[in-house]
Amino acid sequence: MANERLRLLFCDHLNIARGKILPADKMKANGASRFAQALFGVHFDRDLLPAPGCRMMDGAPDMQAVYKKSEIRDGWEDGTKLVVGDLQQWDGSELPMCGRTALKRAVADWAKLGLKAKVGMEIEAYAFQREDDGILKPYDTPHSYVYSTGQFADPLGFSDAIWEASEKAGFKLESMTTEYDTPQFEFTLRYDDAVKAVDDHFLFRLMAREIAAEFGIVLTCLPKPFLNKGGSGTHVNFSFLDKNNKNAIGNPGEEAKMTKLAKACVAGLMHHHRGMAGLIAPIANSYDRLKPASMSGYWANWGGDHRGVTTRISAEGGAKARIEHRMGDGAANPYVLVATVLQAARLGMVHNYKLPPRETGDCFEHSSATSAAPDNLAQALDELEADTLLTKAVGEMLVANHVFMKRAEVEKTSALKGDALRDWYINYI
Repeated sequence: MANERLRLLFCDHLNIARGKILPADKMKANGASRFAQALFGVHFDRDLLPAPGCRMMDGAPDMQAVYKKSEIRDGWEDGTKLVVGDLQQWDGSELPMCGRTALKRAVADWAKLGLKAKVGMEIEAYAFQREDDGILKPYDTPHSYVYSTGQFADPLGFSDAIWEASEKAGFKLESMTTEYDTPQFEFTLRYDDAVKAVDDHFLFRLMAREIAAEFGIVLTCLPKPFLNKGGSGTHVNFSFLDKNNKNAIGNPGEEAKMTKLAKACVAGLMHHHRGMAGLIAPIANSYDRLKPASMSGYWANWGGDHRGVTTRISAEGGAKARIEHRMGDGAANPYVLVATVLQAARLGMVHNYKLPPRETGDCFEHSSATSAAPDNLAQALDELEADTLLTKAVGEMLVANHVFMKRAEVEKTSALKGDALRDWYINYI
């Protein structure tokens, strides 16, 4: 195609898709393109800060997004191919703040234990429309209900357009439906190798928001856009294949049938629950979602087919056995989100943490859990910094950059509540 071009993308520290459009000849071989490393000091409001690793005060030198020819893929726009890059410093060494590199390291750490990480992700999002005066209002879906489809769910048909674009771009959707509150939608992507699954998630989310915008819809994965409605999470389902290509999670629906690996993973997620929050529930609005009786991942608890727990164990066994972690939300860089979940689970295996008792309460009126998520982002950052094992596993410089930027965010948003806080984020998340 004469007008064919390449869209090079990467996910930054704020979970914003950054990149460049490159000419067709850039697809003939492996390639790279330059960006200012000081990008990792840029905030949502475009404030440039001297965050660790961003080298703002060193002249803001170049970094590069490096890509492989073999990973170039079809896109949803005519004549445009896509590729996701890994970030490197200009000397070719890894850029410590690169979430995709952190995920690859987590996958490699599990591979050293003889296990291949598999991941599936669920995306929840609310739809808004913007009035002529710029005010946001909920998308008008007067006949929508939980698990609705078709015209009742989406009178404008933007979700159908997302499905069609997904087919074109090669995304494997397992399902699409509405959630309990309106106008909230859920998209579930098919299980795959961990890095491929997160690449698909990252690109699908960008595509969905771009397609929705063509219909005048602001589609947001913001954790809690309405204080009086349910929040939006990004659930991470994971399992591992052993050297014989067999699911190593086993049949974990009943505690007596849980493998040593499954117990260790759950124990790790429980042990690092509070520290994880600083990375996977990473904005002030996240803590409007993380509340008791919200099915959001608030409690440090686990159970079987129980939506009130943070770590939910699939009732399915064999090839479909998996662990679902429910705390993360759409504000998190998905590569960092999955890397954090995999590393916390791995630490449970490496350090032989004791598995706490499973949840016995309904999680609406009672929970047997003794620990819960931090109350706010500032507390979550304190917990993250105190969790040195998790910090080291995910990446010390990545965490240092994240904590610096998020402490600035605490100050920037301290006077904002409700719709004002929502609107500070909504164009990006």
